[in-house]
Amino acid sequence: TDEYLAAMPSNKYSFKAHDSIRTFAQQMMHLAQANMFFITNATGEKPTFGGRDLEKVASAQSADSVKYYVDKSYDFAINSIKNAKAASLWDAKTINMGRAYQAPSMVWMMKAFEHQTHHRGQTTIYLRLAGMKPPQEKLF
Repeated sequence: TDEYLAAMPSNKYSFKAHDSIRTFAQQMMHLAQANMFFITNATGEKPTFGGRDLEKVASAQSADSVKYYVDKSYDFAINSIKNAKAASLWDAKTINMGRAYQAPSMVWMMKAFEHQTHHRGQTTIYLRLAGMKPPQEKLF
């Protein structure tokens, strides 16, 4: 994800592939907040940021700010997962997103991974449309 952030010039973080969708910065901020949301629910760890919808906060849209929050979200996810007790990975957790969804902690961790992959993948199109070359795929 850091390579995607670096591939987009800082003056193009406000780029939108279409006027009806998020900017590049907003996509990345959405990814960061969702990392925090899913991992907090899965592990019970206290989030290092959250609350406000940062993808809608103008002062959080600069390249430096976006990189800060994205990196912070991954640090939080990695450390929270490392600290999770193996015995609790299959404990049921509920998330309310307009309706209640219940799944084991491990499933919410996998959802966090799937969600960040989905939104990072979307930014490939942003990079190409902005004239940049996206990072190469890395299998491991």
